[in-house]
Amino acid sequence: MAKTKTVTAKKATTKKTATKKATVKKVVKKVAAKKTVAKKAPQKIANNKSKIAPYKSKKNEKYMSAAMKRHFVAVLLLWKEHLLDEMQKTFDHLKAKGETYADPMDRASQEEEFAFELRTRDRERKLISKIAISIEKIKQDDYGWCDACGCEIGIKRLEARPTATHCIDCKTLDEIKEKQIHG
Repeated sequence: MAKTKTVTAKKATTKKTATKKATVKKVVKKVAAKKTVAKKAPQKIANNKSKIAPYKSKKNEKYMSAAMKRHFVAVLLLWKEHLLDEMQKTFDHLKAKGETYADPMDRASQEEEFAFELRTRDRERKLISKIAISIEKIKQDDYGWCDACGCEIGIKRLEARPTATHCIDCKTLDEIKEKQIHG
C-alpha cells in the first residue's frame, strides 16, 4: 500500500511538471510568434511602396519634372494609405482584444503585444506627418532638393526613402557628427 501511494505521488508530480513545461512552451511560442510578426511589419510597408514601379527618367529629362513629381505623389499617397489602414487595424485589434486574462503570464503577454503595437503606430504616425510635409514640398517645388546644401537628393535615394530631406553626402555627415557626439 505504501508503494502504491509513492507511485501515485510520483505520477502526480510528473503530471504537474509536464503541465508547467507545456504552459511555458506556449508562452515561448507566443513570444516567438510576436517577434516574427514584428520582423515582417516593415516588409509590408516596403512591399506596398513597390506596387508602383521605380521611376525611370527619360533621356534629357529635367530633374523633378512634372512626371517625377506625379510619380512621387503617387508613391507617398499609397504609402500613407497603407499606414492609415494599419493604424485602423491596430485600433480594431486593441478594441476587440481588450479582455483581461486571469493568468498573469497571459496578461503580461497581451500588455507587451499592445505596447509594441502602440510604439509601432506612434512611429508610423510621425511618418505620416513626414509624408504630408513631402507632399507639401512637391506642391511648392521644393521636393527632391537637400535642405542643407540645396543639391539634388537623387531619384534612387528618393525611391528608397521618399521622405528624405538630405542628399546622401549631408546625411552621411550628420550621421558621423551624431556618432561623435553620442558615440
